[in-house]
Amino acid sequence: MKNTKNRWLIALSAIAIHLSIGAAYAYSVYTNPIHDTMGWSTTGITLSFTIMMALAGFAAAFFGPFVEKHGPKKSAILAAILFGLGQAGAGVAVAIDSLLLFILTYGLASGLGMGLGYISPVSTLVKWFPDRRGLATGMAVLGFGTGALITAPVAASLMEAISISVTFYILGVSYFILMVLGASYIAPPPEGWMPEGMRKDIATGKKVVKKDLSQLTAKEAVRTRRFWMLWSMMLINVTAGIMMISVASPMAQEVVGLSAAGAAAMVGIMGIFNGGGRLGWAAISDYIGRPAVFMTFFVLQFIAFLTMPNITNVLLFQVLVFIVVSCYGGGFSNLPAFIGDLFGTKQLGAIHGYLLTTWSLGGIFGPLLVTQIREMTQSYIPVFYVFTALILLAAFVSVFLQLDIKKIEHEKEKQQQQETA
Repeated sequence: MKNTKNRWLIALSAIAIHLSIGAAYAYSVYTNPIHDTMGWSTTGITLSFTIMMALAGFAAAFFGPFVEKHGPKKSAILAAILFGLGQAGAGVAVAIDSLLLFILTYGLASGLGMGLGYISPVSTLVKWFPDRRGLATGMAVLGFGTGALITAPVAASLMEAISISVTFYILGVSYFILMVLGASYIAPPPEGWMPEGMRKDIATGKKVVKKDLSQLTAKEAVRTRRFWMLWSMMLINVTAGIMMISVASPMAQEVVGLSAAGAAAMVGIMGIFNGGGRLGWAAISDYIGRPAVFMTFFVLQFIAFLTMPNITNVLLFQVLVFIVVSCYGGGFSNLPAFIGDLFGTKQLGAIHGYLLTTWSLGGIFGPLLVTQIREMTQSYIPVFYVFTALILLAAFVSVFLQLDIKKIEHEKEKQQQQETA
């Protein structure tokens, strides 16, 4: 079988899909216009976004086996249909003044499309970049993180120029076309494929390929200790990141006296660190390894959360917030490559889906923890200490995961030596 695909175009196709579904993060631009025009309650409008975000992670887990069975192309096309219908359907809901339909379309359909669209291209992308797994998945997930930056000003301009319902129609159709275009080019590489430069480096001894720890199915993977250790690490990392994103503005104003305008600017910069962290940390992981990157996340966040209660300097406080947010983004971009390292690429999509349940759970636990602690203590300071303890727990888990990896590698080396003896 001859390779006729360009792997960088495969990466671009994955970015097109992730840019589209990532546009959902621009949801806040719709809230006030819909409230002012339709008279719907802000709680009801926000419920749609909450359902979509909570559903996305669980949908990724639900659709994981579907991706493995039907491949990335069919999966991404189905994601395009669900997400496109969800967005355009929201326009119909506004046109006929139905909040229930809005929740079913923007919340339910878009959430299912987002979860499926998120995992559809990832396992294929990892296979096309055996030499740069981190960079490849980082590029796609960067697309997801930056989708809102493009959609927010476009949606705001369209709503002003035309109407809310027509804005949803235009964007829904646009997302559908972009996702289908991305899906049409995506295909897995031939069995055993690797880039020519990597093949030459291996032949000359310049590069030694580190084999995946194992090649497991999704069912086999979830029975291992290392799956649940990685799941626990992701859950804590996601919970800490979403907690910070959900209350960054009022927290900075209360703790260090940042002005409302300064807090708004900080939130905008957080988006850059969220997106930049996805690409930057993923690229770094190709050189120092995924276990070392996750350990770095927890060391940096431990220092940040431990230091924050005692900081009065506005600039330093913001720097620590940006560090936490970059680790949040970096966790998502490193996850697919880490899965490949630990469990192989046999059913990477399904395993990725199961691990993304941490996305939904973190989205529930993060805001819930911070609001409950703030209400009980009338201060954000105890929040930092609670998350210091959680991050320390995650650091210990990451150490145990590294020990488990080394143990398995040692057993494999011992077995190979016995076979060659």
